[in-house]
Amino acid sequence: MTELSREISEVWSRLFDHRPFLSGEIKFMLREFEEKRGDREVENLFAIVENLTEIKDTQVERISKNSIAALPVLAEKLEQALKLSDQIEKDYLELQKINKEKKAKNFEKRQKEWDQFIDDMNFKCQRIDNTFEEKEEELRDLYADLNHKLNITNK
Repeated sequence: MTELSREISEVWSRLFDHRPFLSGEIKFMLREFEEKRGDREVENLFAIVENLTEIKDTQVERISKNSIAALPVLAEKLEQALKLSDQIEKDYLELQKINKEKKAKNFEKRQKEWDQFIDDMNFKCQRIDNTFEEKEEELRDLYADLNHKLNITNK
């Protein structure tokens, strides 16, 4: 029974006891940061802090002064750009209005031309129908006359 409990304890320690693995990883990380890299990380952090302090002390005032000088010019250019864009929009809307009017006029013109064409075609068809009826009447009279003459000569 003791051997069984020993084996179970060994299995449990292999499965759930991560101390040997973690201690090796911890030693590796300490060696990596302490020995190989030394104080480079700390020195880099101090250099960054120095740069930020220098920027805060000297550059902020300079940027502030430059922005105060440049902002009116920027505002003026933005105003000009806004006026120009408004003018472009106004011109575009005017052009659209003119195009709509032109399209409406062209549509009316084409509609009139189409109506005139239809009227002309109806008139020509009517003339052809009238001519056909006249010719038909003439032929009817001719054949009626011939039929009458044939009846007279046959009697």
